[in-house]
Amino acid sequence: MKAVFINGKEDIELKEIEEISTQNDPEKALIEVKYVGICGSDLHYLAEGSSGPAVIREPLIPGHELSGVLLEATDYKGTTLPKGTKVTVHPATYGDKLAHAPHNPEIWPNGSYLGSARYLPHKQGGMVEKMLVDKAQILPLPDSVSLKMGALAEPLSVGMHAINLAGGVTGKKVLVSGSGPIGLLAAGAAFTLGAESVTISDMLEEPLARAHDLGDIETLNITDNNIPEDRYDVVLECSGATPAVSTAFKAVNIGGTIIQVGNLQDKSSPINLSPINIKQATYRGCYRFNREIEDALTVLAKNEKIINVITQTYDIENFREAFEIAANSKLSSKVIIKL
Repeated sequence: MKAVFINGKEDIELKEIEEISTQNDPEKALIEVKYVGICGSDLHYLAEGSSGPAVIREPLIPGHELSGVLLEATDYKGTTLPKGTKVTVHPATYGDKLAHAPHNPEIWPNGSYLGSARYLPHKQGGMVEKMLVDKAQILPLPDSVSLKMGALAEPLSVGMHAINLAGGVTGKKVLVSGSGPIGLLAAGAAFTLGAESVTISDMLEEPLARAHDLGDIETLNITDNNIPEDRYDVVLECSGATPAVSTAFKAVNIGGTIIQVGNLQDKSSPINLSPINIKQATYRGCYRFNREIEDALTVLAKNEKIINVITQTYDIENFREAFEIAANSKLSSKVIIKL
């Protein structure tokens, strides 16, 4: 069967590997993968040979945004899912429980994640025709959610986690800073969940234009316009750019909440935090997600327009072009590989 491997910096290939025909582990489910999204971490692995502290030291199958079908009937939460059931996969296996954070397994140390080079051996990902996953990681897709749309459940869950950390967005004025795939999905989720208004900002017009395909979302190009001050009840900072953090503190309303979704660079950078006191604002970090993937499936079922975040779909044989296009935010948002 076919699998994409990233072997290190600028080293990617499609290989034939040993077929998985069956399995005997009662805790595992056998899946035929249908769609896999290319994430920013996958792009970093290819461009740099690493993603943050995770460095490729052996061939890595990337991909943690996936959907597929069960190849065998599978026991699931007291029932049996028949062969052919559409599923997505929660990519995390949680690590060492922290007594002071019992309800936040996403931040427990020593966990694993599909398609991650953080530890040895690497945790192989979903850019492969068939794979085994823990039964606890599978989630059946709602009938109205296609397999292609199901590949958005994982990245959408990141935005859902941020929304939950903010205490929800219903009836609130929301600003999403950064119109990459996560920002667009977060904006689409906020609109779907009943925010009073949703605005998304960026420096590039091409990704901003895609927001209009997700719902009633206002766009703001910050190269031509200033973001209004003291306006937004919730700011989801998805760009990871330090100047955007200072802007978020100006934009947030008195008593509002800023959730830092985008990963900031691990270095000292000037950020103006002075408004946090007089506004009594909340600034909170955000890392991956917990059970929000279930919420994400609900949002996908409610708003079919969210599939418009997917801008290109490539067959696995065209993986090189898929990665090249995914690295260009003017040309693409979410790029999907079809297996």
